[in-house]
Amino acid sequence: VQLVESGGGLVQPGGSLRLSCAASGNIFKIDRMGWYRQAPGKQRELVAEVADSGSINYADSVKGRFAITRDNAKNTVYLQMNSLKPEDTADYYCIAVVWTTSPPSLQDYWGQGTRVTVSS
Repeated sequence: VQLVESGGGLVQPGGSLRLSCAASGNIFKIDRMGWYRQAPGKQRELVAEVADSGSINYADSVKGRFAITRDNAKNTVYLQMNSLKPEDTADYYCIAVVWTTSPPSLQDYWGQGTRVTVSS
């Protein structure tokens, strides 16, 4: 299973970015998809995740500013980030919790990361 991310970059405070993550490969079903981030010198933290049921969980720091959506037909998850702040600067990593068939298993898969820099 491969995850390919796109959409990071440099943006001014108050600006917006949209991240995308597409999963491909030996996928029977994707249980959860989401985004984590890791700022320099800090631990990786959950930003947002969406379950197959549609249930969504956000970090308190991004509630009201970020929106996660999922296109099951495309095995793709999106993160719309609005009102960006300098403290949102980090490497953003996509995660997919995937049921595979060969062999049958449930595993976490990670993208390579995309950098978001919020600076004037």
